[in-house]
Amino acid sequence: MELTLVAVAGIVSIVVVAALSHRIGVAAPLSQVVVGTALSFLPGVPHIVIEPELVLAGVLPPLLYAAAVRMPAQDFRRDFKAIAGLAVVLVVLTTLGAGFLFNALLPGLGLASAFALGAIISPTDAVAATSVGRRLGLPSRLLTILEGEGLVNDATSLVLLSSAIAATTAAVSFWTIGLDFLYAVVAATVVGIVIGQLNVRIRALLKDSILNTAISFVLPFVAFIPAEAIHASGVLAVVVTGVVTGHQSPRYLRATDRVTEAINWSTVSFLLESGLFLLMGLQLKTVLDDAHASGPGIATTVGIGLLASVLAIGARMVYVAPLVAGQHRDASRAEAAQPQVDAVQARLDEMIQSDELSERQKKRFTVRFAKRKSDLKFQVAENFGWRGGVVLAWSGMRGAVTVAAAQTLPADTPFRPQLQLIAFIVAITTLLLQGLTLPWVIRKAQVPGDDRAADREEFGDLLTQMSASALAHVDDPDLRMPDGTPYSPEILDRARQELAVRQTRPAARATASMVGLREQYVQLRTEILGIERQELLTARTLGLYSSRVLTRAQDALDSEEARVSRFVEES
Repeated sequence: MELTLVAVAGIVSIVVVAALSHRIGVAAPLSQVVVGTALSFLPGVPHIVIEPELVLAGVLPPLLYAAAVRMPAQDFRRDFKAIAGLAVVLVVLTTLGAGFLFNALLPGLGLASAFALGAIISPTDAVAATSVGRRLGLPSRLLTILEGEGLVNDATSLVLLSSAIAATTAAVSFWTIGLDFLYAVVAATVVGIVIGQLNVRIRALLKDSILNTAISFVLPFVAFIPAEAIHASGVLAVVVTGVVTGHQSPRYLRATDRVTEAINWSTVSFLLESGLFLLMGLQLKTVLDDAHASGPGIATTVGIGLLASVLAIGARMVYVAPLVAGQHRDASRAEAAQPQVDAVQARLDEMIQSDELSERQKKRFTVRFAKRKSDLKFQVAENFGWRGGVVLAWSGMRGAVTVAAAQTLPADTPFRPQLQLIAFIVAITTLLLQGLTLPWVIRKAQVPGDDRAADREEFGDLLTQMSASALAHVDDPDLRMPDGTPYSPEILDRARQELAVRQTRPAARATASMVGLREQYVQLRTEILGIERQELLTARTLGLYSSRVLTRAQDALDSEEARVSRFVEES
């Protein structure tokens, strides 16, 4: 009964704090940390000790999966260089810099343990930054980079942490660490791709949304456990699984399955994220008491933590400057390459018209060139400049993973309680300092958001393309039902009317009056939706439209397909 009351009180507290945070305009994770910290100092509140394995192997995989499955694979690919730089290169540099700092300030700690702590404080948590950014209208590309960094950098940090811990008991060379890191990344990627592909194909055989969602709840662990078993990065395997699943699910899973899964995962993700930040605050009193019991004084430890926070923030600022300059350079090169692109396009059209290429070559070259052309267009149109760089540099908040990772340090690590407090100070300082001031930074930087007018125009173009393909199917004189009988002219006219108004509003719902023609209507609408979905997937493959426009169209198709599916179930 006591455990039930604690669970109920925890969920109610999470919801109340989140609701109040929304009303006062503060990111919910920040409020959860503040409330948890305040509660930890109240008389009678017990010391909170969370098993790190519960966070790193129990909470982190589903959180990463929930975020990765929403990540457009096209955007992740286009910004992979920036994401990899922040999630790998910056984490490694911060680990080295912080390691040397800790080794100098804590004599007797040892370089390996110092690097372990450096790895612990290096990864950022993008939850607070993206929640603030979405509310204030940051451009989608900037949010994608922040989310992608948050997905990948935990893997980098945990691999470096395990290597550093191993180095405390045996001699480990940088060459060995590099090979171990490479193996962990490659093996985890392979595991993630395999699990993701098997997942969508197996779940496609199930025609029940509840069963599909139930399987999705264990999927993060299905990817995490085997990756860890072969000493690869479990969290990276989860991320790859999520990205593959999100990219492939429109091809294999029913719309009703995807809609149901998205709603359920949003709820699970909200509770896990909020609970994690609340528990992070609740642990402060425990961490302070443990650090006070031995070793250097609290003031000295807090001072080292603040210095480490300055180093982490400064390292990010220094690194982001050339990263943004490189993006600007890429955009300039993409714009300068436009005449060459037009020349190649003309030559390709000429070769296609003169039948110099086989059908297979035509398709392959057309797809590859269209993707390349779209990528260049993206580089020019989505360049966020130095203003976005300022926001990116100030979005390096650490989170609960840093606190949990600190608790995995071996029991015989010198100054272990102090190291845990230092990690907590870095997490709480960056989270509150940067998180609470990020809205002000965004407003002062005046980062231009997405071009809504251009998005509406793109969305109309995409709907026109999808409707044209579907209309060609409806107008096919050989169109028949599966049993070979022709469709009623009334049903065909209705389908044409719905396609004509599709660009402005969803299809009308007045189908109940057509009871006698219900079977024909459902069959034809299902075929039309399938053709439109295929056209959408083709446009996604070619990269012809922005991911936010593709996602909007995908949601519209899912909603309509779910409605038609319910219509079938009622028949």
